[in-house]
Amino acid sequence: MKVLIALAPEKFRDEELAAPVAALQNAGIGFDIASTRRGPCTGMPGSKAIATLSFEEVDPNLYDGIIIVGGSGSQSYLWEDKILPVLVKYLRDKGKVVAAICLAPVILARAGILKGKKATHFDNPAVFREMKIGGAIVVDQPVVTDTRIITANGPAASEAFAEAVVKALTSVEW
Repeated sequence: MKVLIALAPEKFRDEELAAPVAALQNAGIGFDIASTRRGPCTGMPGSKAIATLSFEEVDPNLYDGIIIVGGSGSQSYLWEDKILPVLVKYLRDKGKVVAAICLAPVILARAGILKGKKATHFDNPAVFREMKIGGAIVVDQPVVTDTRIITANGPAASEAFAEAVVKALTSVEW
């Protein structure tokens, strides 16, 4: 089993990456990190991560799900990306786990997969507007799971978000 973790090349939220990485490792689930470009990525407080793939290089058939990390870089780099929403829609259409936290659920909304689905997001007017445009049923909870779509509202929900993702990936219900 393997998951794709998508993050901005700059200003991703460190804990929104660290918690899912730790949870995946504890569950024995492999992962790759991808961004708009290969190479070093820097978190908001300054932690580093290495994107071994650019979004253009991703073969979605290799993954059982995707986790999109938030942070202010998500809005700056990922909201307008042309490839990431295509990957999200493809994985969703294949019944894979699709997860986004903080400002990143906008990517799910723009990919068209939140119409009629319950979702949460970081409390921000621009994000709320995008979620409504995308047809999401916005719920004020830290973590929301609707089918195999998981959203979380920000850094404080990172661990619960990571647990929900691992549960969805390993559940026999699907």
